[in-house]
Amino acid sequence: MYLIVGLGNPDKVYENTFHNIGFMAIDRLAQKLGVTFSKNECKAKTAHTFIGGNKVILAKPQTYKNLSGESVISLTSKYKIQQDEFFVIYDDIDLRLGAVRIRENGSAGTHNGMRNIVQQIGTQQFNRLRIGIGRGSNAQMELKDFVLSRVSKEDMQILDQTFDNVADAMQEFCKGQDVQKIMQKYNVK
Repeated sequence: MYLIVGLGNPDKVYENTFHNIGFMAIDRLAQKLGVTFSKNECKAKTAHTFIGGNKVILAKPQTYKNLSGESVISLTSKYKIQQDEFFVIYDDIDLRLGAVRIRENGSAGTHNGMRNIVQQIGTQQFNRLRIGIGRGSNAQMELKDFVLSRVSKEDMQILDQTFDNVADAMQEFCKGQDVQKIMQKYNVK
């Protein structure tokens, strides 16, 4: 069984903002798989499906991003999912727009949602996929204002291909592909 978690904030005001890149990416995966987030469980909206014969749960925590760990720990406990059987997808200000960086472990850095997940599950040893939202021409904007700003049509054109790549990478993971091979294929050099 696999769990794919996309991070974001549940309120409508956050839709299509850089802060909700994780939600947008997992929505694309759900769309490609033909599933909807029809269940509410473990403080998350979830969709259940099968990929390559393996049971997969897609989750969008509804706790607000900074408390995402509450949902992740609840889901991993309920379904007895091990650390190497799930991925967390989230935004990264330090990567250029649309860049993908996959890692099997590491610190949470400055991302409060990831810090909360690490704190709740008690380890940094889990898979994560970061999607770059780099500020570009908005470098002077306050960080909080930038991440809560709407993604422009131009930026969405760049992210559109990224979301397809993320969906493909997650499907390969759920089919049992080695994370190192997925990293080699999808990480931006």
